[in-house]
Amino acid sequence: MDCALLLLSLWALTGTVSLQTPGSCPERLLGEERRRTCPRPCKADRDCGNKRQCLCDGQCGLSCVAPGRTCPWPLPSSENSVARLLSPTHSFSALLEVRCEPGFTLPSGLDATIRRCQGDRQWSGDEPICTGGFDAAAGRGGQPAADQTCPLPEDVVSTFSIQGEATVGTSIRYSCLSGADIVGSSENFCQDNQTWQYPHPICKNVYCQPPPEVEQGYVVAVQKTEYEVGFDIHYLCKKNFLLDGPQKVTCLSNGSWSESPPHCRARCLIPAERSRVVIGGVKRWPFDVTDAMVPHGENVTFFCKHPRKQCSFTATQACFDGKLQRPACYLEPTWLQYKLFPHRLVSEIEACESGDVE
Repeated sequence: MDCALLLLSLWALTGTVSLQTPGSCPERLLGEERRRTCPRPCKADRDCGNKRQCLCDGQCGLSCVAPGRTCPWPLPSSENSVARLLSPTHSFSALLEVRCEPGFTLPSGLDATIRRCQGDRQWSGDEPICTGGFDAAAGRGGQPAADQTCPLPEDVVSTFSIQGEATVGTSIRYSCLSGADIVGSSENFCQDNQTWQYPHPICKNVYCQPPPEVEQGYVVAVQKTEYEVGFDIHYLCKKNFLLDGPQKVTCLSNGSWSESPPHCRARCLIPAERSRVVIGGVKRWPFDVTDAMVPHGENVTFFCKHPRKQCSFTATQACFDGKLQRPACYLEPTWLQYKLFPHRLVSEIEACESGDVE
């Protein structure tokens, strides 16, 4: 049995290429396989799609399979057996060993079996069931398997969120608490000798690139080539420009800034000279407003004359980044109208009744 396991382990680590000749499959090393379906048969890679290769898939023979596809792992825990991978990953052609606890055996009479990850993403063979005639805990000297664990250093626990239990025969998964990418294996297996199969990974340091400059504005921050997670920068606009967007952004754990940079928006010249307008709820002459300009986002209400009646109604336009258009209904009074008949200007006459305006 040990020789067979050694041969299978070497086969799992080196892959199937060295055992396979073009157009054929090597003699199968595993026993009866449980298959629901077989992938499309082939003779060469050109018979398969871009993401599939023509590989030997057990009793299905040469088939179009996706090598990157994985089989379920870790397997559900079993009271009388322990499963462990014999391959670096649990993808196609990977091998795993299911070994019975001391005192238990499989129906075949052996205490271990090998299963292969098939092209249908299932492990070969039926689910192994170990049965025995005496208590497994007694066979281990009375020490329950749950008491056998692999150590997790404090710096690992404080760096990662760990899924799973660090007990012998089981696997754990790591994810960085900071949200950073993992360098190394994100999965580890606690071996029978209470050591980990792989070294613990590390979390990659994450930085944000320098923020973009803002036209007509300033970036208020220490000049760096990269910024640490949690670093804040601030934006300011030049005189007569209004900040449109976030005033502060923060470097996030995924290496991006918390928000897109803002814009610095220009003021708008009021497109009226000889008629009063309403700004901020106050009726004013444009020349009484500083520089006759309003900031970005400000609403300006104009007065328009009813086409058939001696009354006025209003229309509102908004300033957007230096642009403020007159309403189509607005007509600028002439100089003579403004000088000789100021009380007849459209902004000074009586407002129309609500029913007069369509």
